[in-house]
Amino acid sequence: MQWKVAILTASDKGSRGEREDTSAQVIRELIEEELGGEIVDYRIVPDEQDEIMAALIEMTDYFQADLVLTTGGTGLSPRDWTPEATQRVIDRVVPGIAEAMRIGSMQKTRRAMLTRGICGTRGRSLIINLPGSPKGVHECLMAIMDQLPHALGILTGRVGEHN
Repeated sequence: MQWKVAILTASDKGSRGEREDTSAQVIRELIEEELGGEIVDYRIVPDEQDEIMAALIEMTDYFQADLVLTTGGTGLSPRDWTPEATQRVIDRVVPGIAEAMRIGSMQKTRRAMLTRGICGTRGRSLIINLPGSPKGVHECLMAIMDQLPHALGILTGRVGEHN
């Protein structure tokens, strides 16, 4: 089963072309290799709530991505707004995914407790906030990768809940 995946990077410097988006490259590789997903949309936006929200809505409602992975904007910096933007566009929170990512990452670094990333659903799409660093992205995605096919299958109606 191939999943449609969108990647959204929230980065002021990245959106201005001042920083290479290595975190999105890690996401792309893991999604293609581990999940067998197809990237249907990718973009970089500044750390602005309205722009993040607009991109999430377009990725879920227009591109109908099964999974939207964000990177960046989940820390404690005054410019980090990704979780708040995500909260405003989702229908339901899926706290276990964010908890599993933090627990998995905290086994490598105690600083993982500082990430504010959330996860939730919008329609039949799952939105997951990942940290901004390539290392953090890898750790978080690998902590949940084995459960993503089942979660996406249930959400999209491709599998029953008790399969």
